[in-house]
Amino acid sequence: MAHRLQMRLLTWDIKDTLIKFRRPVGEEYASKARAHGLEVAATTLEQAFRQAYRAQNHSFPNYGLSCGLTSRQWWMDLVLRTFRLAGIPDAQAITPIADQLYEDFRSPSSWQVLEGAETTLKGCRKRGLRLAVISNFDRRLEDILTGLGLRDHFDFVLTSEAVGCPKPDPRIFREALQLASVEAAVAAHVGDSYLCDYQGARAVGMHSFLVVGSEPLDSSVTDSVPKEHILPSLSHLLPALDLLEASSPVS
Repeated sequence: MAHRLQMRLLTWDIKDTLIKFRRPVGEEYASKARAHGLEVAATTLEQAFRQAYRAQNHSFPNYGLSCGLTSRQWWMDLVLRTFRLAGIPDAQAITPIADQLYEDFRSPSSWQVLEGAETTLKGCRKRGLRLAVISNFDRRLEDILTGLGLRDHFDFVLTSEAVGCPKPDPRIFREALQLASVEAAVAAHVGDSYLCDYQGARAVGMHSFLVVGSEPLDSSVTDSVPKEHILPSLSHLLPALDLLEASSPVS
């Protein structure tokens, strides 16, 4: 006899799903440089950061843990590379800026909770769902979530630094399922990355929802993601869960 599917676990991406930077990275970097007597355009730093981040993540994935780096050193090196690309090669001048940036991004004042996040998390709790975090983040995430008043919503927080592998590696999703003692068939993941979140979760048998916000989706994504799995905003999650449970009977 078929029964209605009842979800038990909902895992969450964090950055650009539940929280985001309070102001663009380029502005943040330019402000800290100015405080140390360096004038660099925010737009220049924004472009340099994006280029440096791609290169750093390619050369030393997941904060360079397998190469003997710490996540703090990884970020320090990234800031130095960013300023070097922006035309400031003096590492001695940039080091105190990098130190301050690392600590500032630990603070909740550098972040803001996205609209609808708290209401949605509370609604999920009222449904009896267990909530957890699966994030490609470093050890600062616990402090950030606590400072923003979000940590208490989650049973546990898994970061790629702590687990040793980043999404979409199936091991980080399986670790969450094991910690929660649930099967993939009654778990779902919510995130804004098609590759890391949507495909990563589905690869281990979890359900998944893709948060798209105001950014237009690539046609290859829209062609491969059912519209009922796409969330234009977080307020769409609970109705999407209702539809999923109603349309997925289990024996």
